[in-house]
Amino acid sequence: MTDLILRNATLPDGRKSIDIAISGGLITAVGPRLPLAAAQEIDAAGNLVTPPFVDAHFHMDATLSYGLPRVNQSGTLLEGIALWGELKPLLTQEALVQRAMQYCDWAVARGLLAVRSHVDICDDSLLAVEALLHVKKQVAPYLDLQLVAFPQDGILRSATAFANLKRAITMGVDVVGGIPHFERTMADGAESVRLLCEYAAEQGLRVDMHCDESDDPLSRHIETLAYHTHRLGMQGRVTGSHLTSMHSMDNYYVSKLLPLMHESGVAAIANPLINITLQGRHDSYPKRRGMTRVPEMLAAGIPVAFGQDCAMDPWYSLGSSDMLEVAHMGLHVAQMTGQDAMRACFKAVTETPAQILGLQGYGLEVGCNADMVLLDAQDAIEAIRLRAARLFVIRRGKIVSRTPAPHAQLDLPGRPVDVDFRLGQ
Repeated sequence: MTDLILRNATLPDGRKSIDIAISGGLITAVGPRLPLAAAQEIDAAGNLVTPPFVDAHFHMDATLSYGLPRVNQSGTLLEGIALWGELKPLLTQEALVQRAMQYCDWAVARGLLAVRSHVDICDDSLLAVEALLHVKKQVAPYLDLQLVAFPQDGILRSATAFANLKRAITMGVDVVGGIPHFERTMADGAESVRLLCEYAAEQGLRVDMHCDESDDPLSRHIETLAYHTHRLGMQGRVTGSHLTSMHSMDNYYVSKLLPLMHESGVAAIANPLINITLQGRHDSYPKRRGMTRVPEMLAAGIPVAFGQDCAMDPWYSLGSSDMLEVAHMGLHVAQMTGQDAMRACFKAVTETPAQILGLQGYGLEVGCNADMVLLDAQDAIEAIRLRAARLFVIRRGKIVSRTPAPHAQLDLPGRPVDVDFRLGQ
């Protein structure tokens, strides 16, 4: 007998009245009105069933540390980096694990079942690395945690960073990170990209660099990253995160840059909540939005994902692990309000980051892992509009979270009692 069947679901590709059968943690059948019996059934009632949300860019070692040892008064990127430097000597493994585990609980409740987290390796003790490797093992039954060795202080600017990065990879960290725009000079930044890409190529690893996270229109590290990706044959394994300088670049130069990125197979990750908060701080008015050129990159065939980046940490006092909130903000900032564009924003927190992370068995096809979310919405656009409730979150065929539909109960003379906000009634 089948373990679980979801009946009468709508899928992200628009198919309706679809049943999904699950056995042994895998999807075994997908189709209308499947003639199967199951030990457990869920009536989707026409609502959207999607593969789980994926966060392609996060900092779990800093999460939920807001106010420690003090609050970022200016709210700027540089004060956040300085504040993180003040906090690092005070960190304990127990506190790091506790905060990370709490965030993972939040994530699962919101249908976020895969996270790529950067972890700072510039502390010679690698305390945060040890903590997050422990968390990764603990949460593996219900959440995929992919770790990036991130030299927050610069791989060349920090004397021991490169050795620490190699140690972190040996310990089990998955991805090579970098931050070329934080090196002392543009030349050092370019050299850091070369060194890190060559090391990743030798080790057969993926690369994800904080790249051009500034308002400087002359920052060119994404160009360098694309060049070395192509030179080393690393197409499909390299990502540039943030890329906020592209918002300020000359249009002629961007017309050269986008085909270069596409040719090299470099993916991009924008972080809408953080990019619009931290960028443009030196502007009066007009004030730049800061987020990278998402619609233009998508039109050029470049994979683009959205990330949460921060949650209650030295850089950002808000955040909730809700990837629909991230998609909602990205949609507005990029002015992606066409029908196809809004659906692309939904893919930017589901399918596209899954591709960037190289997740195996992701999707709603037969043979895929039985990981999925039933949303209180009838399509992807409505899900973004409402930041829809996650009615059921399923991991490997087991229900790991459920939330009742938030329909308001009103008592207004002359008005209906039940109000369905999904339909705007």
